[in-house]
Amino acid sequence: MAGSLDGIKVLDLSRFIAGPVCGMLLGDMGADVVKVERADQGEDARAIAPKVGGESLYVMMFNRNKRSLVLDYRSTKGQQLLRDLASKADILIENFRPGTLEKMGCSYAQLSSINPRLIMVRISGFGQTGPHAQRPCFDVIAQALSGLMELTGQVAGEPVPSGAFIVDQVTGLYATVGALGALQARERTGKGQVVDVALLDSAVTLLLTAIPEYALFGTEATRKGARDRYSAPANNYHCKDRRWIHFNAGNDALFSRLCKAAGLEYLLSDERFSSHAGRMANADAIEAIIAGWVAQHDSEALVEMLARAEVPCGKVATIAEVFANPQLKHREQIVEISYPDVGNVPMHGVTVKLSETASSIRRRAPAIGEHTSEVLADWLGKSF
Repeated sequence: MAGSLDGIKVLDLSRFIAGPVCGMLLGDMGADVVKVERADQGEDARAIAPKVGGESLYVMMFNRNKRSLVLDYRSTKGQQLLRDLASKADILIENFRPGTLEKMGCSYAQLSSINPRLIMVRISGFGQTGPHAQRPCFDVIAQALSGLMELTGQVAGEPVPSGAFIVDQVTGLYATVGALGALQARERTGKGQVVDVALLDSAVTLLLTAIPEYALFGTEATRKGARDRYSAPANNYHCKDRRWIHFNAGNDALFSRLCKAAGLEYLLSDERFSSHAGRMANADAIEAIIAGWVAQHDSEALVEMLARAEVPCGKVATIAEVFANPQLKHREQIVEISYPDVGNVPMHGVTVKLSETASSIRRRAPAIGEHTSEVLADWLGKSF
């Protein structure tokens, strides 16, 4: 079965996470994605540990379904080859500092004059324009500047970043959405365009209601630990077996189910807790009562009890438990990809399920320059 992007050619000049995630998702959907790397050491992330068989797991995670071609960006010959490849591409992905491609003679204006249908996805820390456009940026810097870090952590603790590079991942998703939108627009107009996506912009979209709350009410959102901002009881709770569970029984229907399952029906007639507004006004009190009840039970028993009562609930899982999760295995969200001299490497599977043009994993992440001759022959009819 052909993927939804079968026949689409993608030049992926990016490195680290956000750009490679965009390229990976396009590749999962069937695009021919060529990862363009430096000949000496490949993309920067190839040096990041841990490694298996000399290859970085970091690179393996975000570069499946790609072929690798080496190119010397600094040389006149390499820059001309890049223009030649761009003339055949549908999408070019890059996350250099703004202005870098222009210095190579590969600005969008120059490339689109050769290939008017080209879509250029430009990923940066702060965007292609603005007073901070030239500043370097990483995921955690965007978390800090966006206010996301201010929202994360314990109430009396210091601000902390997310345990994963969530801004990079979200930026990669936005870049993919932009690329798909530009492809659809090209069907109508016949012309490509620039997709400009920034880490800081992407991070701000994760703030929920913090921006309008401040602008309209002067209220500055800050850290609440694991407690939900909009409902109660909804938190992490410590169980008798010293494990943590998280559940949300914040709206009236869920709170009623929780109370009936827990034998706490008396709370439903307490005016402090009988409505959502009342529980929010008395959040500390209701959280303390529920925490006391949870502490009397083991985690597995509670999860099963609350699942039967249709209260959203889950144990705070270890990575070992995630790896063994039967639902994830059923959904093929943890799959194994074979690597020469290494064996099978488990990683995330294809997340978006399309019924008629299914995405798939067809290639492992490539070695540096593994497909240079093959790509030049396929795209340009040249030997290397």
